[in-house]
Amino acid sequence: MPRIARILLPNTAHHIVQRGYNRKTVFICDDDFMFYLTNLVRFKKEYGCKIYAYCLMSNHVHLIVNPGERTENLSMLIKRVAGRQTRYVNLREGGSGTLWDGRFRSSVILTEKYLAACCRYVELNPVRAGICSDPTEFKWSSYACKVQGKRDPVVDLPTAYLALGKNQKDRRKAYSEYVYETVADDEIKLIRTSLMRGQPTNQETRGDRFKSVPQ
Repeated sequence: MPRIARILLPNTAHHIVQRGYNRKTVFICDDDFMFYLTNLVRFKKEYGCKIYAYCLMSNHVHLIVNPGERTENLSMLIKRVAGRQTRYVNLREGGSGTLWDGRFRSSVILTEKYLAACCRYVELNPVRAGICSDPTEFKWSSYACKVQGKRDPVVDLPTAYLALGKNQKDRRKAYSEYVYETVADDEIKLIRTSLMRGQPTNQETRGDRFKSVPQ
């Protein structure tokens, strides 16, 4: 079965997911998570990408990435970070072979509302998985940066987030309220289907407070 050509757009956010090979564990200890995040910061700067949200689960990662002017930089970012993680784990464990399961999946995010919905989806991943009841309890995501002001060099705050309030306190409160709203099943289905099929979407989702502003 032929591969579907990946759809990438310049200066546009993309929802990315990459899973461990056969869904096996990728991150075993805190050092594994930190190594991945350190390389994510390094290579996002090298390739001029912006990362609006992330969540590192034990056997997969979610990223919201804007590649800037050159769309190929998104693929290069993922390739370099994933490759370094593979070499790091293989060296430590004396193994060989791939750590990741084939190509990463991606979906172009075409509206600010969908960007907000995808960030919420990513940051609520540990809650849906039953790991925690509050996303602030999970330290390997971008959520604490947005609602607690935790310094996180991985995160680039999109304009839509900055437009939520006149100051940090107002923005944190507004975003927290948005994340804790009841999420419609259709919204989750839309995000998952778009990602699975590698298709962009312009269907509106909940989140009217996110105005039509640049990413």
